[in-house]
Amino acid sequence: MPEDEPWEYSLYIPNDLRAVTISRRTLRLILTMHGLIRLVDVAELLATELITNAVRHTKGPAALRVRWSAGVLRIGAWDADPEPPLAPAGLNGNVTDEDGRGLALVRACSDLWCWHPLSRFGNRGKYVWCELSGQPGQPGQPGQPGVTSRAS
Repeated sequence: MPEDEPWEYSLYIPNDLRAVTISRRTLRLILTMHGLIRLVDVAELLATELITNAVRHTKGPAALRVRWSAGVLRIGAWDADPEPPLAPAGLNGNVTDEDGRGLALVRACSDLWCWHPLSRFGNRGKYVWCELSGQPGQPGQPGQPGVTSRAS
């Protein structure tokens, strides 16, 4: 499949922390098979943060959604809780803290991020997503000094 053709994958996962690893490895395989290995490291970090939040802070199932269109990779996590995510805190907190930096990392490492509530087919929840440009030399590409997120 040529890199410029759009595609989309969804992975439905149970509320189980092991699903974070499964989601991350599935994302790596998807991007590798589509020739987007240059995005894997940052995309894995973003997906890990989004899926971890979905699994840790809700009680129901979740899903990872990965979409490529017009040179942009969108990574999203759906969960069954309609409550908005907590606003991203800064990354300047205590370096030993293991919690509270997920959406701050998403904001810092993606080109754009957002969330919206969902209500379809009687299901409620929210969808938190972020985007990475797939074009070399664009924001979101690893190794670009001085790049800041549009969402900052």
